[in-house]
Amino acid sequence: MLIEFSVKNYKSVWEEQTLNMAAANAIKDLQNGNVFDTPINGSLKLLKSAVVYGPNGAGKSNLISAFGFMQRFVLESSRHGQNGETINRSPFRLNSQGLSQPTEFEIFFIQGGVRYQYGFACNESRVTGEWLLAYPESRPQRWFERSFDFQTGEEVWYFGNKFTGNKKTWKENTRPSALFLSVALQLNSEQLKPVFAWFKKLVIIGHGVNVDPGFTIEQCEKEAARNAVLAFMKGADIDVDGIRIKMSKLSADEIKIPDNVPGELKKKIMTDLNGKVLKQVEFIHKMNDSEQTTSFKLEEESDGTQKIFAYAGPWLDLLTNGRVVIVDELNNSFHPHMIRFLLQMIHDHVSNKANGQLVFSTHDTSILDSKILRRDQIWFVEKDNEHATQLYSLSDFHPRKGEALEKGYLQGRYGALPYIAMRV
Repeated sequence: MLIEFSVKNYKSVWEEQTLNMAAANAIKDLQNGNVFDTPINGSLKLLKSAVVYGPNGAGKSNLISAFGFMQRFVLESSRHGQNGETINRSPFRLNSQGLSQPTEFEIFFIQGGVRYQYGFACNESRVTGEWLLAYPESRPQRWFERSFDFQTGEEVWYFGNKFTGNKKTWKENTRPSALFLSVALQLNSEQLKPVFAWFKKLVIIGHGVNVDPGFTIEQCEKEAARNAVLAFMKGADIDVDGIRIKMSKLSADEIKIPDNVPGELKKKIMTDLNGKVLKQVEFIHKMNDSEQTTSFKLEEESDGTQKIFAYAGPWLDLLTNGRVVIVDELNNSFHPHMIRFLLQMIHDHVSNKANGQLVFSTHDTSILDSKILRRDQIWFVEKDNEHATQLYSLSDFHPRKGEALEKGYLQGRYGALPYIAMRV
């Protein structure tokens, strides 16, 4: 469960910008579907979705890219890179301070019924700060913190008494350009497994990325999941009557390797591929003039059908397992009615019992509707006078009850519109 994400000095973001998924107490709309209770003591309620609007070039994609950078660094920094290698952090470059100051990320989330607060800062050469707090009983426990003292050139470490394990070994094996969280997990820290697992479960679909259908195909090997995928596609108005997965083994005769490939490499490729099980999905359709059926391979279906099938597995996984999914430019993949269909599913307490969450950017203003989204679910980005991205929520404004939000946005009441210089 995502509570809050902040980023500072990354690409077009200069000052710290925060996306908050906590439901605003003052907003009482759509409580039954769009908001869910958390296992945290107190009154913390979270939103099931959030949408980000803004003109081209304002920083929507950079916000989602920041999620991706944080996730990759957590998952990979212990394995990739050596001492002396640079960190590709992409700081703000429109002032002289961006290159010299660290880039910073911080996230609050819930995993296994425990709230966590984790963050780090880095420049090109090293991690300059890293911290983790846990709230297993509402009160904070500072598990670890590291910071780099630029004056002395030394790292300062702190380990809390609630943080257990072989801390000395983990610390000694943490390179300046690696995260302690990643290294300690690789060296078998049991206590950090839930934190690492949260990042591993996070799904990020960047701008222009085509979702691989492989996950959905794998899910369709199980009858229950296959039926769920079929129901999802029918619900999205895709005319298909059945799905089947055909398995076949790749034979040596079918493996074609160019003649210029070296002999040893060719032999290894042949060994690896010979007998490999290939999975092919087929869609069953009823014929128009009889009760018979015919089938189409995935690549023979329309682009729209292929996209919806590819999304079906991850989407149903979000609903079943409570994943957090972040998508850039969702409107590039789906018709506005399809986006409404996805939001209806995620806001439905029956289909989304696991409280999966969706954060997405879009240019589709038709879902700016008070019957679909609360004010605290709607976010905007725009550039300030220094060309830096500013992120803010519609809840900062106070539109009248029943106000046409789409009309208000397009008329410029909430900002975040492109300025078009018209030439006569």
